[in-house]
Amino acid sequence: MYSRLTIGLPVYNGAEYISEALDSILSQSFNDFSVVISDNGSTDGTEIICRNYEMRDTRIRYYRETINRGATWNYNRVFELSDSQYFKWAAHDDKCSSTFFERCINALDQNPDVVLSYPRTAIIDKYSQFSNYYPDELDFLNLDLFERYRCYLRLYRIPRSCNPIFGVMRSDILAQTPLIGNFIASDMILLAELILRGPIMEIPEYLFFRRDHEKASIRAHPSYQDRIAWFDPTKKGRVQLSRWRWLEEFHRSIRRVPMKKWQNLRCHSYLAEWAFWNIPGLFKDIIKAILWPVLKNKRTS
Repeated sequence: MYSRLTIGLPVYNGAEYISEALDSILSQSFNDFSVVISDNGSTDGTEIICRNYEMRDTRIRYYRETINRGATWNYNRVFELSDSQYFKWAAHDDKCSSTFFERCINALDQNPDVVLSYPRTAIIDKYSQFSNYYPDELDFLNLDLFERYRCYLRLYRIPRSCNPIFGVMRSDILAQTPLIGNFIASDMILLAELILRGPIMEIPEYLFFRRDHEKASIRAHPSYQDRIAWFDPTKKGRVQLSRWRWLEEFHRSIRRVPMKKWQNLRCHSYLAEWAFWNIPGLFKDIIKAILWPVLKNKRTS
């Protein structure tokens, strides 16, 4: 069944919060959407909850894997299963205001060059109580290609929350990217490529409620090695030189986007600034690579 918007909801062991997430999705003022749930082999009550929702609402499609293939596979899987003009990722533990979809869809309809629209972010706790606000600062509607890319790289000198990745995107534009990569902060790279492909627009209302709790992915996987395995279980125990990987992926994203040679060079000059700011981190990565055999043995001993 074709709809204008697909909500892709990847989940693994999300029984505690997924009902709240689905209720906030199903109560939207804009209702021309479908929901694709991809369950990465949950071992709690996630499957029962999702199948109950699927029986109650024909807009929901539930898919289940027998094993956990990692967050990267699951996030990309829900997009591959989509078939709509617009697409939005949804986390199983976050919530949306009832006008989230409507406001973002209207922004995209009225601004054909915008590739992503997103609302402002409020932080909620495990009890759904508001605790803080997060300044995403990616309202680049009135900036040209170079200004928005330079502003983005300056803002993301180091990784920070990529809440706009949970906004509403044009599916045809998103399909031209590699989607979510199997490395830490790959959503940071995806946002950078979307910015190269068109403006991003912020809705000046707090309509996205991101849940901060002890089981959230970053808190549940505090070490880099655990987080790498969360993205891709096949990389467990392998060294990952994160900043060198980010530099490489930023470079690849510039080359993927159709632009003139002088535009390509100018974007790379901003990337050179980013690399300069990250010299200490890039150097630490080299040291980590040299010492990795010793560090790995200590972890396994």
